[in-house]
Amino acid sequence: MAQTKADRSAAAKKAAATRKRNETRTRSQASGTKAAATRQGKAAAGSAQQATRAAKSAAGAAGKAVKQAGKAAASRAGAKKS
Repeated sequence: MAQTKADRSAAAKKAAATRKRNETRTRSQASGTKAAATRQGKAAAGSAQQATRAAKSAAGAAGKAVKQAGKAAASRAGAKKS
């Protein structure tokens, strides 16, 4: 049975709608993937900055402790001489 022009036209419209739907789905999936990658990258960068700040803070605290220990030792040494 031969296809009529109306049948071909309807099939073409259906195919065009399917292609458009598939294109939209592909674009949405790609956007979701990029968004997730961006979100994860920013979270990793934030964690790295937080770790850096914690390390600097710990180093600063250790430095203060050493300085105070040095002061205490000097004071103790000075007190023994008197």
